[in-house]
Amino acid sequence: MEPIINSQLPKFKVQAFHNGEFKTISSEDVKGKWAIFFFYPADFTFVCPTELVDVAEKYEQFKAMGVEVYSVSTDSHFVHKAWHDASESIRKIKYPMLADPTGVLSRAFGVMIEEDGMAYRGTFVVNPEGKIKIAEIHDNNIGRNADELLRKVEAAQFVAEHPNEVCPAKWKKGANTLKPSIDLVGKI
Repeated sequence: MEPIINSQLPKFKVQAFHNGEFKTISSEDVKGKWAIFFFYPADFTFVCPTELVDVAEKYEQFKAMGVEVYSVSTDSHFVHKAWHDASESIRKIKYPMLADPTGVLSRAFGVMIEEDGMAYRGTFVVNPEGKIKIAEIHDNNIGRNADELLRKVEAAQFVAEHPNEVCPAKWKKGANTLKPSIDLVGKI
C-alpha cells in the first residue's frame, strides 16, 4: 500500500448538495486552497450527524483560515438533500456535501468498505498544492472531534508557512514551536 501522506489529490468530478442546490464539484475546484475531505458511512445514521454538526459549528473558523470543508458519503446528492430537508441538525451544514455513490472518491482515499458499499470515517487535509498533509481513518463506531481537526489544520498551515519549524505534541496556535537542529537531539 502506498502512503497517502504527500500524495496528490486524485482527479474527480462528483455531484454535491450545497446551500439548497445541486452542484458539480471537481478536483479543479479544490486547487489553490486548503481543503478538508470528511468521509462518513451514510446519511440517516447515528454517529454521522453528530460529527457533521460538530464540523458545521466550526465551519466559519475553517473558512476564516481559507479552508473549504467537503463532507463525503456514498449516498447520492438526492439523499443528501432529503436528509437536509428531514433533519433540523443537518440543515446547519453550510459546506458542500459530496455524493460518491460509485465509491470513486472513497476508493481513491482508501476508505471504501467494499462489502458494505460505504466509507470508513476518514479525514484528509489537502494543502493548496493538492498534497494530502493529514490523513486519519477511524472505525465507524468511533466519532471524531472538530476541535482537534481545527488544531491539526492550524498546525499544518503553520509548518507550511514556517518550513524550518515543527509543532510539538498538543501544540496550539500561538504556542512555541521547535526548530529542529543537532542541538535538540536527545534533549526533548
